[in-house]
Amino acid sequence: MFGNIGTGEFIIIFLVILILFGAKKIPDLAQGLGKGIREFKKAVKDVEENVKKETTDQKTDNK
Repeated sequence: MFGNIGTGEFIIIFLVILILFGAKKIPDLAQGLGKGIREFKKAVKDVEENVKKETTDQKTDNK
């Protein structure tokens, strides 16, 4: 995904983010991003468990 982005590009992106949001907002943004990713992973896990449960229920119903 990031195979074409080098170290220089990451530094430029970080500096732009630093200028736009300021040093005080970056930890808040990172924390919010982390919470969002955790919620997304939890939702994916719940959906996978529901699908497994439904397929197991259908297999036992067909026997």
